[in-house]
This record gives sequence, C-alpha cells and structure tokens, in this order.
Amino acid sequence: MKIYVVYDSENGHTEALARAVMEGASSVDGAEAEISHVNDADIYKLEHMDAIIWGCPGHFGTISAGLKTWIDRLGYLWAQGKLVGKVGGVFCTTATVHGGLESTMINLITPMLHNGMIIVGLPGNIPENALYGSYYGVGVTCPVELSEDDPKNLPSENDLVLGRALGRRVAEVTKQLVASSAAR
Repeated sequence: MKIYVVYDSENGHTEALARAVMEGASSVDGAEAEISHVNDADIYKLEHMDAIIWGCPGHFGTISAGLKTWIDRLGYLWAQGKLVGKVGGVFCTTATVHGGLESTMINLITPMLHNGMIIVGLPGNIPENALYGSYYGVGVTCPVELSEDDPKNLPSENDLVLGRALGRRVAEVTKQLVASSAAR
C-alpha cells in the first residue's frame, strides 16, 4: 500500500504538518509513505500510488501557486483515468484565524473529485478533531512571524496530532480498500 504526501511550503509551517501526516500514514501496518515538496514531486508517480495526500499554505482562501501549478499538470492522468478510485486527503496552514482554512481545503479537494478520487477527511469521533479540526482534512493556523529574527510559529503539538490522525485515517481506509480489491 503506497501513499504519496505532496506539499508546498514556503517557511516550514506546512512542511512540519506534512511530516506529521506522513508519520501517521507510516504508522499503519503495510503502509509505505513517501513525501515530496511540490518542486520535487513527480506527477507520474501518482498512478502507482494507492493514496495521495496533498497540502499547502492557504493564500487568501485558496491553493498556493506552487501546488496549484503542480495540480494543473495532472491533465494527462485525468484524461487516462489514472487516479480514479485512489484515496485522497488534504491539509493546509494559514497565517490568521479565519484565514480561509476550510475554503482552501475545499479547493484542494475539488481536483481530487475531478479525478475520481475517494476523499477521506477527519470525522468528529476522532477526539482531537472535535476541538481543533475540520471535517475536510487538517487546517491549522501558524501566525506569520513579524521579523526574520522571531522564532518560527510552527504547528502546535495539537496541530501535529491532527496531521498524524489524518495520515493514519487515510492509510487505514486505503488498507481496507486495497484488501477489498485483492479479495475480488
């Protein structure tokens, strides 16, 4: 079972969350999780994955330019139906409370739906999600540092717990689907 985590990150905030997502996915027995920054990610690897999780910083309530440009290159895979039936999950960071977390996640989910993917979010029965999360995926706020000398406002431990929960949930659902397909 192969899972690909692709992320865009400009200042390390989203990268920290992406690494937590990968840790969660890797924690499921039988999962092989791979992580790539969008600048290094290979779209042609996607057709060989069972699950794809992508995330980015939210820019004014939508996908960062780096990840959007990468997603826009999926046309060949879309035309061939190469992503149909694969599991997908999303995550993002924003600089301000109410900075567009959920609208960014919906914008991240939309291309997955166009590609026929099966979207996995975080249900309310995951304890961490009841207080800190979203049903669409994981979205966290990391305030912008006011100067380069300020320490980084990286995701909190609660944020990272949510990231690991998303990765684990995507891997668990993928494992069930892979096992079901193998049994046919």
